[in-house]
Amino acid sequence: MRIIGGQFGKRLIHPPKNLPVRPTTDLAKESLFNILRNKTDFQGKYALDLFSGTGSLAYEFASRGCEKVIAVDLNYQCVQFIKKTSTEFEMTNLSAVRSDVFRFIKSTHLKFDLIFADPPYQLEEIPLICKMVFEHNLLNENGIMVIEHPKEVDFSEEEHFSEHRKYGQVNFSFFTL
Repeated sequence: MRIIGGQFGKRLIHPPKNLPVRPTTDLAKESLFNILRNKTDFQGKYALDLFSGTGSLAYEFASRGCEKVIAVDLNYQCVQFIKKTSTEFEMTNLSAVRSDVFRFIKSTHLKFDLIFADPPYQLEEIPLICKMVFEHNLLNENGIMVIEHPKEVDFSEEEHFSEHRKYGQVNFSFFTL
């Protein structure tokens, strides 16, 4: 796994094999950041990576100049790995939080310009992520939220839905405010 672009582009990430994750493929990640780069400037933005796993997307946000990046995951080893990697890369704009994502959404008082969520595909509450983010006003005006999800989940009827993209088995739904 690698960081695709920005200040830390081409740096390799070596997560332990025992992490309970399904990382976004490099092809899908590169496509996603090409889309985002055409929609926004990362400089000075606040980004949130929900169900962060290895931190792959959080590193991309940090590498591309986001002012503040928060990676949230419930798994202790995932959070420790993100903290270790961000320290090694001297990513002072990235912090990792060990929390249940739904509890974090309810309790945070921060607002974000970019939100990415990559929940486990078997999670039944995937549709709740979108609803909760907007109910709790986590997205800034002109902000973008992206949810990676299995093909069986359809967000097209959600109020803030803007588009859907598919890359192999990876589905991204985009939401804007």
